[in-house]
Amino acid sequence: MRTIEAARQLEDDIMAVDSEDALVDILREICSHMGCAWFAISHHVDFLAAPDKGIRLHNYPEGFAHWFDENRLGVSDPVHRFSHRRTSGFRWRDMTLHRPRPQDAEVLERARRHNIADGLTVPVHLPGEAHGSVSFAWTDSGSMPPEALVFAQSLGAFVFEAARRLGDPVSLDERPQLTDRQIECLMWAARGKSNSVIAQLLDISEETVREHLRNARAAYDAPTRIALAIRALFDSAICFGDVARG
Repeated sequence: MRTIEAARQLEDDIMAVDSEDALVDILREICSHMGCAWFAISHHVDFLAAPDKGIRLHNYPEGFAHWFDENRLGVSDPVHRFSHRRTSGFRWRDMTLHRPRPQDAEVLERARRHNIADGLTVPVHLPGEAHGSVSFAWTDSGSMPPEALVFAQSLGAFVFEAARRLGDPVSLDERPQLTDRQIECLMWAARGKSNSVIAQLLDISEETVREHLRNARAAYDAPTRIALAIRALFDSAICFGDVARG
């Protein structure tokens, strides 16, 4: 497998796909290059509870997929959880979970029973959306080539973005847009500062601070300052660094 050459040939094809069937064909071609059998593109959400929320495209065995959903593993799956702490791809065999759970071994064992053996995952983190990932897996008789991780990493973001485009995700422009002053007030509020302290720090009146925060809460339909901070963090209107500098 010539990693760089093959990836370059596929990149343009991935970004030009105009249907789910076309994307599936490309995913099968990627699998062919790596000698694997399975692929999965997914947001990490509970698809049983919200079947119309998020991206999901895979060719896992139907029995495993059904068991996965019945046990609501979209959020708690060990591979998904491990990917939340990574910015680069990883082989499943190299996972070391920060806080392992009793059911983790069962999930991996159940996958093996369905002939989903070794695999790799490329995390995808986009502000304002649930965590996501692109995974490829081998059967018991397959063997992951050494260059597979680099190959999958080079294409994973393109594949996920193509799936997002086909799924018509919520545009960033449709999210609440706070003013610069609202964001300033919110950052200090998220650090635990009172309205009076924020007013002194920004050299504005306390009533003006109250108004900025009230308008920001209205934009996010947030009943409290805590809810406002959480939603703004999720949308990346502010970041954790803004809050931690307190």
